[in-house]
Amino acid sequence: MDSAHPCAATASRRPLVGSCASLVGLLLVSSRAAAFSSPIFQEAATLQRTTPSKTEGVEIELPDFDEFFGRIQAVSPLAKLAVEGGGSGEGGGFAAIDDVAPAGMKWKKVERNSRKTVHAIDKIDNFQNLGPPLLRWRASMKGPAHGLMLADFIMNNEKRASWDPQIDNVNELYPINDLDAANIAMGFGRYGDCAKLGIGYTKTKAHPIGISPREQLTLCGIQNFDDGSALIWGTEMEDWHNHLLPAGERLTRCRSHLFSVAVVPTGEDSFDTEYCLQLDFGGNLPHWMTAPLVIDSVKSMYGVAQPFFSEGEGGELDQFLKEEKIQQAKFEDRNSILFTP
Repeated sequence: MDSAHPCAATASRRPLVGSCASLVGLLLVSSRAAAFSSPIFQEAATLQRTTPSKTEGVEIELPDFDEFFGRIQAVSPLAKLAVEGGGSGEGGGFAAIDDVAPAGMKWKKVERNSRKTVHAIDKIDNFQNLGPPLLRWRASMKGPAHGLMLADFIMNNEKRASWDPQIDNVNELYPINDLDAANIAMGFGRYGDCAKLGIGYTKTKAHPIGISPREQLTLCGIQNFDDGSALIWGTEMEDWHNHLLPAGERLTRCRSHLFSVAVVPTGEDSFDTEYCLQLDFGGNLPHWMTAPLVIDSVKSMYGVAQPFFSEGEGGELDQFLKEEKIQQAKFEDRNSILFTP
């Protein structure tokens, strides 16, 4: 049993906000809600902000994005750097972060090994008095930074199975119908460009140590930034969203209280990434037993992802990036024709 985050990744689209993101962000300045001070979702229908999914009749409740991204930035200095910008390239990434813990809390060292891809693991026990620890992995990787492709190792069923033997099914149930609606709700550039958003479902197999199968219903997304940084994020849907669960026997609910993966380029062929997760397995399992499983699982993901990113010329990632550039050029050529007076 490991971290379970369900949205199946698809090809990224052209950034909506482009180079005007920072300017638009300044024009939309408002008081940001203090992290962890407000609910992410609203149970009262009159207070909910919803948007259509691609499935007719299914609405997606959008979270309070200021509160949600405020929480992520409070626990992930690299995510904060990605959002604020100016921290990519040589001398950027972890070398440029303001490495402070959330107010009144302290990270406890779990592992340190500067020679490994995942070179630091930390935790905050019983984070926000929710029971499970908040875990954080820091990795420095070789290869081109690409948030969408890293997200595939979490959200794509085939790639997930390459490192997670407990995964049974991970799929996107309800992708958002219009990403522009998400970007507008986020403040149009305040948190980069939302390249993906949707509700997904994850189901795990029984674990050999006696943990029964689990299921999750999670809202996930991917933000892209002008400097090549990215932020993969997710949060568990609430009980009033249970009607969105697929038909079938209900399993013990596993809940991701907070999930984010920040990606910041440190060069043309290197990037830093910070993975934060607070996962509750549900049931009566003690957190001291489940936390080591989660720690080892995420380390396994990075172990499988690193060769993929560093494969180089002719590899799967190289081919994807070349095709992505072709599609981007076609899109820009089409726009140049459409907007020529």
